[in-house]
Amino acid sequence: MSDSRKTRFAALAVVASAALLIAGCSGGGSGGGDAADDVEHVYIDAIQADPSSFNPQLTNSPATTAFGAAVFDTLVGITAEADIFPMLAKSWEFNEDNTTLTFDLEQDVTWHDGEPFTAADVKFNFEEIMEFQTYGAPLVNSIDSIDTPDDHTVVLNLNSNYGPFFETLALQVLIPQHIYEGTDYVTNPANMAPIGTGPMKLESFSSGAEVVLVKNEGYWRGDVKVDRAIYPVMGDTNTRALALISGEVDKAAIDASQLDQLVGKPELVHLEGGFFAQGVVVEMNARNEYLSNPEVRALVFSALDRDKFASAALAGYGEPADGFFPDSLGWAKDESIDFAKDFPYDPDAINEGLDAAGYPVGADGTRFTLNVKYISNLTDTVAIAEQAKSMLADVGIGVNLESVTSEIFTDQVYVQNNFDLAFLRTTVSSDPGLGIARWYACNPDNIAARNPSGICDEEIEAAVDGANSTPERAERAAFFADMQQRAKELIFFAPLVWTNASFPSVNTTRWDGLVEPDADTSTGNLNWLTMTWKG
Repeated sequence: MSDSRKTRFAALAVVASAALLIAGCSGGGSGGGDAADDVEHVYIDAIQADPSSFNPQLTNSPATTAFGAAVFDTLVGITAEADIFPMLAKSWEFNEDNTTLTFDLEQDVTWHDGEPFTAADVKFNFEEIMEFQTYGAPLVNSIDSIDTPDDHTVVLNLNSNYGPFFETLALQVLIPQHIYEGTDYVTNPANMAPIGTGPMKLESFSSGAEVVLVKNEGYWRGDVKVDRAIYPVMGDTNTRALALISGEVDKAAIDASQLDQLVGKPELVHLEGGFFAQGVVVEMNARNEYLSNPEVRALVFSALDRDKFASAALAGYGEPADGFFPDSLGWAKDESIDFAKDFPYDPDAINEGLDAAGYPVGADGTRFTLNVKYISNLTDTVAIAEQAKSMLADVGIGVNLESVTSEIFTDQVYVQNNFDLAFLRTTVSSDPGLGIARWYACNPDNIAARNPSGICDEEIEAAVDGANSTPERAERAAFFADMQQRAKELIFFAPLVWTNASFPSVNTTRWDGLVEPDADTSTGNLNWLTMTWKG
């Protein structure tokens, strides 16, 4: 038997064992079912790889974020429309001059180990943990000091306005002071054996096999409808697709090329809308001899046929980007920018432009060659990189494709800056100050998931700083418009297509409530409290 077939059968064996649980396991008084229904209510979600951590405050990855949203809670939540709602903070209030912000916490909340959740936990997270999270540092920097007059009150003494304060706060899960205080946060064993206040608890983790969560019986928000959630590791996309279509898993991320297999099967649904917009972007290294010229960068970007990426590389399950912001951030999007007009795909004009820029086609048929990096297991970026090679060849630009792991990509693109072009899947987030501006602002320390171009522009810095220093949306929109106009002039980072790029799909045979998120479902997590078991 080949290695790939062994992997497939091993993965399906895990799912088969989970199916036996569904068919015959007693709820054992779990409270997940009706009185006449003693079947354990199991949700199964095929994942592509092991999570490297279960603590999203210290590790930035989609898998860690997803598990973190099940195990932990936040002070406030955020909807897909960027509306803020109460979570562990049941209410909050500013003083008259907005220099203090007081949170009133939920009472009778306990951590999974039975210890009480208190204001001391919140203070510990603000003072010790949030700065490590991808977006947390600016939020923490806007706070001078923190008071906790009692176990259920937290007072933040602020030193400045931070525009996306609550949007950032909604991304900060809270971890227990009594588990982390006095330890090395990064190496604390609890990162792989998390203790939270969330709806689900970690039961077991078998590397390369599965993650198992069980319901938090005493969850403070209400009764959790899922008794057990099983996440079998299925690295092969064909295995995931087979398991999804057959109903052996309830959810899986599959390739765009496989989505047509869902057509005509009403129980199978592709989740076209992500909680926040996702996109595939191109990053350019302005340290490169050729790409140091913004005119050349503009011509390279124009040579990338965004319409073809959407229709071919993404099999029609994407939209070509028409500007720097997606429509989901319409309040901040500069509608005067139109990529189709500003960077038209016209190979003849692009060839003329490159000739005029002083880069004629040489004897080998190329003007110059670029090294292109992308992550090997992201099928959308793989397809786009391969198509980009052909598109750039049409205008005399050679391409060396370098498919690498996520870890190598991070090191070579962001730390070593050893790339010319890079294709990346990224999530926009709920506010441009969080998910977009970081790609344009200065990054002198070569921080990962930030602008790797080598460009540090004063106009962009002023626009980003201005947008992040006021809570007024109209003022922020004007600053973001300035940023987009300057980004158009410099063109070193830009979206190519908008899409729910991991192509998550669900089989609704066993569960209702998998398709549309609840209004109060934070960070795109499952509807643990409202999912309905169908058996």
